[in-house]
Amino acid sequence: MITHNQIKLIKSLNEKKNREEQQLFVVEGKKMVDELIQSDFDVEQIYHTQEYDINHPKAIKIAKKDLERISFLSSNCDVLALVKAKTKSSKIVENTIVLALDSINDPGNLGTILRTADWFGVKQIICSKNTVDVYNPKVIQASMGSIFRVDIAYVDLETALKNYKGKIYGAYLDGKNIYKESLNSGVLLIGSESHGISKSLEKYVTNKVTIPKYGKAESLNAAIATAIVLSEFKRN
Repeated sequence: MITHNQIKLIKSLNEKKNREEQQLFVVEGKKMVDELIQSDFDVEQIYHTQEYDINHPKAIKIAKKDLERISFLSSNCDVLALVKAKTKSSKIVENTIVLALDSINDPGNLGTILRTADWFGVKQIICSKNTVDVYNPKVIQASMGSIFRVDIAYVDLETALKNYKGKIYGAYLDGKNIYKESLNSGVLLIGSESHGISKSLEKYVTNKVTIPKYGKAESLNAAIATAIVLSEFKRN
């Protein structure tokens, strides 16, 4: 059984201010909850219907109609978990590839970037404070479980880059061809979908790189650009 107050709490977590206040977020769907259980995140509660077979100390079976009331998904879902948010380290890890995201506003893009980082073995992402919240339900769904394997922290990006001693690669339209560059460990800075890398951060970029253009498209989606550049990092 689920109470009125529990329903009210869960529905409130669709808003960032409530997630921050409660330090809780929502994970939905069998695949996502299966991944959650295998991770080191702390589960507050799991609500599921009889269609989802689970043996977990925090699991509560509820009616299908009650799960539909608390779900943020447009399609039918048989399980929803309430999860405690984690505080991630903002110190940039040395001698590896770290992603830095500047003003990424689209939840789908951030979720896809998380999934891409996970694919290429990138363990740390640092974000400007105006980047979309990683615990946004749309980000979580788009990450396809990668949110549980990649550390993501929100920082004063200018301060973080200023204090970093290694190479900082910035993705630009007018940078050097990435296929002709020697890419190794460092920070890869990706700018917003509409404005690119902020002017205030440009002075910290040591290596401007670009994906060469062969057609007439004006620009690449931020998540796709991230995938292409990370692939080239790994190839090198």
